[in-house]
Amino acid sequence: MNLRTEQQRIRRAALAASVLCVLLLGASFLILPRLFNLPVDMLDRLAFVLRVDVFVLVWILIGVRMVSRVRFYSAADMGGSAAGPPSAQLAIKAAFLQNTLEQAVMAVGVHLALATLLSGPALSLIVGAAVLFSIGRVAFYLGYSSGAGGRAFGMVVTVLPTLAGFLLAIVLIIAAIFGYAPVWPTGDTKVVTIC
Repeated sequence: MNLRTEQQRIRRAALAASVLCVLLLGASFLILPRLFNLPVDMLDRLAFVLRVDVFVLVWILIGVRMVSRVRFYSAADMGGSAAGPPSAQLAIKAAFLQNTLEQAVMAVGVHLALATLLSGPALSLIVGAAVLFSIGRVAFYLGYSSGAGGRAFGMVVTVLPTLAGFLLAIVLIIAAIFGYAPVWPTGDTKVVTIC
């Protein structure tokens, strides 16, 4: 493996992933509030985000299922992780599960924080982030065996909305300390009430 070549693959994948994130989050913010009434009251916002985050947490369930299925059919892996290193058949699935667990904890945490800071149409960003999480997990798993360059697109699509969410939450908390509360546009056409 040539380090410089792999770094170039990572950069290209990260750029493509960043473009996808910006486009999907932008589309979520512009389109979803026109289709759905997004909640304004605090309890409704929290309930809404918990429902959306089921689609984030389901990836942990998928990872657990992938690992347990290999363990069930593999004598080398049936003893569990304490019995020894994973077989080649299990290694990628176990790494996927570990990474997904880490990413999901951060994503759900920041989504809940944002639910206390955002309301109405701005909550569409959390929906977009959950969709990106799913896209990122699929891409991460499919690219895992291709090395760091293969994992990069999925990793960036997974983590970038979470990092942006942390930055937004920090900015909004600091703004609230100084008495500034943003006003979110309400959108025009409502088709369905979510919460």
